[in-house]
Amino acid sequence: MATIAPDPLDNFHLENKDMSVAKEQALTIVIAADTYPPDVNGAATFCYRLATAMHARGHRVHVLATRGNKGKTYTEVRPEAIVHRLQSFAVPTHEYFRLTLPLQINQQIYRLLKEIQPDAIHAQSHYMIGRAALTYGKRHKIRTVATNHLMPENLNPFLPFPQWFNNLYFRFSWRDMGRVFNRAELITTPTPLAAKAMRERAGLTNVRPLSNGIEVGNYELAEDESITRNPEPTILFVGRLAVEKNVNELIEAVGIMKKVPNAVLEIVGGGEQRSKLEQLARERGLADRVKFFGHISDEELREAYLRCDLFCQPGTAELQSLVTLEALSASKPVVLANALALPHLVDEGVNGYMFQPGNRQDLADKLDRVLSLSQAERERMGKAGHHKVLNHAQEKTMKAFEDIYRGQIPPAY
Repeated sequence: MATIAPDPLDNFHLENKDMSVAKEQALTIVIAADTYPPDVNGAATFCYRLATAMHARGHRVHVLATRGNKGKTYTEVRPEAIVHRLQSFAVPTHEYFRLTLPLQINQQIYRLLKEIQPDAIHAQSHYMIGRAALTYGKRHKIRTVATNHLMPENLNPFLPFPQWFNNLYFRFSWRDMGRVFNRAELITTPTPLAAKAMRERAGLTNVRPLSNGIEVGNYELAEDESITRNPEPTILFVGRLAVEKNVNELIEAVGIMKKVPNAVLEIVGGGEQRSKLEQLARERGLADRVKFFGHISDEELREAYLRCDLFCQPGTAELQSLVTLEALSASKPVVLANALALPHLVDEGVNGYMFQPGNRQDLADKLDRVLSLSQAERERMGKAGHHKVLNHAQEKTMKAFEDIYRGQIPPAY
């Protein structure tokens, strides 16, 4: 069993002249996350940004997350939070996702929470760690918040069972989400569409759409900054290379573009589908036009957004798509699948276009349509997208969550 390391915020409070004010304002917040960096996915990124923002606001932040390898539970002190890595085991169908066993870790979670004594518990899913944390919070009358980042159907590619069995599991999982999240005082999810699905399929009523938020200014070109562009028109995809991202459709669409047949596709991210996608590019004769970058630094990612001419997200399981928000904040036109939350990010013909999922020709036509525009016309589309993403500013999101942790529940939509 891990012991809790000294709180890195202690020095902040000792150095603060008005001790009573510091104690009144500072909260102890627990983020219960089944996935957390170094995992690379939208939920892990959100949890990291949430922890970082709450730490910067002067709060004590603890994170409960799975351990990334074999071994017992341990605690690490990171710049943004104290992270308790819980004993877990690997999932053979996923490159990094890990599972925890309730009989193995629930009592550890309860002991950690008893020692931490949080003012607020924020669960990030109704599975495993979030379930145990919400149970403890309700039992001990601690303020509880839940955020859903995942539709149960998103798990379909990773379940090695017949589809009929998976469909039964999805129905059970929706009902289970309702039972578990009802232990929280408030439930959030990134988009109105996701909130609607949770009301209808999980029977939840206390759900609020609240954007995950991004730092819009991070992807803006500085006044005296210049980026070296590729000589060829460039399409960018950023994300985990998983089945539901449909990157294969994007590669195939690039191969049948007619108006801009020399377009280059840059793919940033890793995942279980990478080798298959590389093989597909070779088979289609696109090895010189489809470039795989794998995982890259934040600085390199920013350059990729600013370097490209168009961003494409062909995924059909996006509850919000942080990478699309980042591309919009970089003032890039977008072509997105007409699925789940992505239509909320497109004003057709103004900042980009939607395509019918699975229709490679429709996707190719939309890519051609944008890339055959003049640079000035693409810049106008990019500015429209940048204006749209201002509603998702991270400062607004983090202020909203801080208010929620203090018990200031926003009105229902």
